[in-house]
Amino acid sequence: MSLAAAHFVSVTELGARIVVRTRIEGGVTDAVGYLRACTDTECTVETKRGLVTLALADIVAAKQVPPPPPAPRAPRRPLAD
Repeated sequence: MSLAAAHFVSVTELGARIVVRTRIEGGVTDAVGYLRACTDTECTVETKRGLVTLALADIVAAKQVPPPPPAPRAPRRPLAD
């Protein structure tokens, strides 16, 4: 566990977009999304695939990330003559 990373998550404002790297069996995994809840022992991140609850004790790295880019614009239509 990284105390600095766990502390970062615990003091980050709810709704912030973050990436959290946690230790799992056989390696590590990342959760990218919006911080929705945080207690003394776990945090909840809303990812593209749904809510993920992570134990603060398993966090090895975390940081804030920029918001996703806006959706692509519709293609332009040619002007009528």
